[in-house]
Amino acid sequence: MTRTADPAQGPRTRVVDELREAIIRGRYGPGDSLSEVVLAEIHGVSRTPIREALKQLQVEGLVEVRSRVGTFVRRPSRREVVELFQIKEMLEGLGARLLALRGEVAETALLRENLLRSAHAARDRDVEAYSPSVHEFHDLIVRGADNTRLAHHYRQLTNQLAYPRLVTASLRRPGRLEASLGEQRAVFDRVVEKDGFGAEWAMRDHVRALEREVMMATAADPLRDRRDP
Repeated sequence: MTRTADPAQGPRTRVVDELREAIIRGRYGPGDSLSEVVLAEIHGVSRTPIREALKQLQVEGLVEVRSRVGTFVRRPSRREVVELFQIKEMLEGLGARLLALRGEVAETALLRENLLRSAHAARDRDVEAYSPSVHEFHDLIVRGADNTRLAHHYRQLTNQLAYPRLVTASLRRPGRLEASLGEQRAVFDRVVEKDGFGAEWAMRDHVRALEREVMMATAADPLRDRRDP
């Protein structure tokens, strides 16, 4: 659940949104250096909005500033990732339960369409097409819960995890794509049955399974040490 930059926004806000999106989507990977000079040229602004944007992203936990060294995309520790997933499990489980209790709403129809697209991508073993659908599925569950505080905390958490990048890495593991689709269908079935308890625990199971795959995928990352300065 990322935010899209509005052309009418000031330079700082625009740069914050664009840099956040680039990090979350993996265009800048963990450990990558973020040069103020280079970023100012890319975004067409002076170094001041870049510096202010990097400070904001440091507060959000996406970048880290190392004295006399530079600014880098932050890599959360394994402990932090585990803790964030524990919170993610609770938030999304609650989201699924609240959505189930609402009955048929706009998000329910969108989830049906989402699962159809996901099924086509899974059939073709197309990770690049399937990955955005996973993010959309989770987003629709939270939106459908119709709880603004839940949505706010969910957005902060997924941004800090750089969630889309982690999902793509996990889906490349053998068998994960098909398993993910089955887990999401189980969540959806409980939602349309208005089974709040079942929807919550199906969603929790799905998030836990994703966490296991993410941890294994990142542990096997051959670039992990080389990317970190």
